[in-house]
This record gives sequence, structure tokens and C-alpha cells, in this order.
Amino acid sequence: MALSGIQIYKMLPQTNCKECGFPTCLAFAMKLAAKQVELALCPYVSAESQAQLSEAAAPPVRPITLQSNGYQVQAGNEVALFRHEKRFFSQPGLFVRVYDSEAVAAIQEKVTAVAQYSVDYVGIHLKMGGIAVQADGGDFAGAVTAVRAVSHLPLILIGDPDALKAGLEKLDDGKLLLAHATTANWQEMAALAKTHKAALAVQAANIDEMVDLAVKVKGAGVDDIVLSPAQRTLHGALTANTTARRMALKKTFRDLGYPILSFPGDTADPDMEVILAAQAIGKYGSFIVLDHFSPESAYPLLVLRENIYTDPQKPIQVLPGLYEINNPTPDSPLLVTTNFSITYFSVANEVESAGLPAWLLVCDAEGMSVLTAWAAGKFDAERIAKDVKRFNAPDKVAGKQIVLPGHVAVLSGELEEELPDWRIRVGPREAVDLPAFIKQAL
Repeated sequence: MALSGIQIYKMLPQTNCKECGFPTCLAFAMKLAAKQVELALCPYVSAESQAQLSEAAAPPVRPITLQSNGYQVQAGNEVALFRHEKRFFSQPGLFVRVYDSEAVAAIQEKVTAVAQYSVDYVGIHLKMGGIAVQADGGDFAGAVTAVRAVSHLPLILIGDPDALKAGLEKLDDGKLLLAHATTANWQEMAALAKTHKAALAVQAANIDEMVDLAVKVKGAGVDDIVLSPAQRTLHGALTANTTARRMALKKTFRDLGYPILSFPGDTADPDMEVILAAQAIGKYGSFIVLDHFSPESAYPLLVLRENIYTDPQKPIQVLPGLYEINNPTPDSPLLVTTNFSITYFSVANEVESAGLPAWLLVCDAEGMSVLTAWAAGKFDAERIAKDVKRFNAPDKVAGKQIVLPGHVAVLSGELEEELPDWRIRVGPREAVDLPAFIKQAL
């Protein structure tokens, strides 16, 4: 039976010590009720309360964080099968795999490209999650050393126990993931994971065998378990992932309540790899291992991940600020818009593609479009004037020409009162007409 936040609060110490990371015991209780944290964060809960709360408050999908030198990939902690029910929380990490049979130079070239890849998407920096090192009959310890020489991204180590032991001797990292524990080697793998405080992926041909393995590994003292279904086809992976997640969330079946490791990179077709990775992002993959890396394949996967793991009730926003387009001069016009991502990109792309220099003031309108924000009272003359001053536009725009979106022409008179030293112009209603307006009217 699920407990409410108030019921859980009554069983907590109620000291507001903040050692759990939350300002009050009530705030912590609310997170426990939502199954977004673990009871273990409270150092002072009584044994009696712990016995009553541990099962009821534990997240249905165990949270696991792979980390190394400040980099981390969080997994688990999900409470919904579909994002419209309640948003997803732990974005899957995209890992790129290298093999110990590859030359050191090739390994390091690939890893460097992955580690350095970063792209700005509506003010969000998109990055890859980490590196997977696969034993393939070569020098596994040497491959791990080669990876660590150029990157400190989180690691997944894949191989038999002997290879993993050799690789682990070269590491002094935070938490990493070992793969795979099977029916043949689970005891050795569990001992290895326990010794090195690593997470351990269990792999089996079907759900029943995977449950059996998870129970055995947990009984051996490994709590941070990851499920790795052996199915690699679109249908097989979808069925296995969905079954595990549905059992964990809808039936509170703890033996399947773990993050999922997916291997779209096992296909020989790079195009199919992207399709399988996209499915894993949408359907419950937590750690996704790719064999191929290129900016043109990574970008759509990262954007897809970002869109799926945003709150569907909140629009994607751009960071408010003063943006430069095509190296503007002090005499270039100042365009104004809201921080709704589509609005921002519509304006910025039209002006940039036309090769016109301009300043773009993105006002904080809580992620709403121009008309919606104006109707809601979130985009008015007072707010625009405030952001003009907050982002030091007068120091950069000597010409002091400001262009309002045509849809809010009604604000021009009020803005003249707020900014008496500025020349207020009313621009077109549609972003596509901005280049012609700038050329003709400014």
C-alpha cells in the first residue's frame, strides 16, 4: 500500500537536520512518497520506522549513478511508464564502445572525439555519457589505460572476470558498471563487483532467468544491479524492456526494479544502430552502448533524449540574455523575443541565414511564446525594459533601436515610456519577414 507524504513524515525524526539533502523532513517525506529518493538518506530514522518505510518508500526502479572525476550518468528512479503520466527523470547515458583488439591510437582517437563532443541546444549542452571497453582477445588492461589517458568519462567494462580484473587494476575511479553476470560466471562477477563497489549487469536469455540471476547477485551482496536483456532486435528489445519496466512499476516487482543496459551497437548496420538506440531512449534504456560515433548520428539521438526527458507540461526554454547574431556592431538593431525555444530559433535562424548582424534580447517569459506570454502578463513593456537594463544592452547597442514582435505592437507606446532614450520599432508578425524588414526599415 502506498503511503502519503504526511504518513511518511510522521514516521521520520522531524528534526529538519538537512543531512538528507532536503531543507525539511517534510520535503524529504514528499520525495519518499513520490519514490524519488531512498530512505537510506535519512541517518536518524528509527529501526521501527525503517522497517515500515523501507519497502513502501523505495523507488520502484533503483537509482544508480555511474561517476568519475566529476562526470556522472544517473539511471533508474523512474515512476511512470509514459511521460504524460508523470515526467521521466533519469536521462539515459549514451556510451560509445571501443575494443581491446583495436590499436591504442584508434581507441584514443575515438574516445577523444566522444569526450570533446558538445553542442548547444536551446541553451542546453548536449554531451555523450561515457565509454564502454569491450574485451575482444586483446590487451584489456592496455585498452582501459588508453581510454583513461584521454578521458575521465564514466566507464562500462565488458568481458569475462579475468579480463575485468586486469582492467580494474588500472583504475582508481568512482562507480563504474561491469558486464555481464551470467548463469556461468555470476559468482565471480558478483565478488568482483562487491570488491570494487561497482554496479553489475546481469544478462539472460529471458525474463525468468534474469530474475533468477538478479536474486542470486543481490544475495551475494551486490545492490546496484542493472538488467541487460539478451534480445537485440527491435521487437525483442522492446518486449524485454517493457516487460521489466511494467513489472517494476505496476506490480512493484523488486527483482526487476533496476535500470536497463541496451546494446544497439551489436548490429552490423550503422543505420539500424541509430534506430535501435532511438527505441532504447524512448523505451526504458538507461545505459545505451553504441559502436559508432559521429556528430551527425549523435545529435539527433541526444535531441530526442532531451525532448523525451523534459517535463511535457513545461515548454523547452532558452536561457534569457542578450545574444549576438553575425557579429553585430554597436549600430546593429536590437530584436526582442521571448525565451520559448521555437520562437528563439525561428528569429535567430532567419536573421543568421540572411547574414544580417543583430542583437537578440531573449526575455524571461517562463518559456511561453510571444502571444501566449503577452496574454498571460509575462511579456510586457516593464519586463522588456527590465531585461534591456539587466543584460546591459545600453552599453552594447549605441544605435538604441529596439524592434518589437509585430504581434505585440500594442506595447510600443508603453515601451517608449519605459525606455525614453530608445527608438521603438514594430517588426513583422512572422520571423520569416524579419530579414526584409531589417534591410528596408532599419
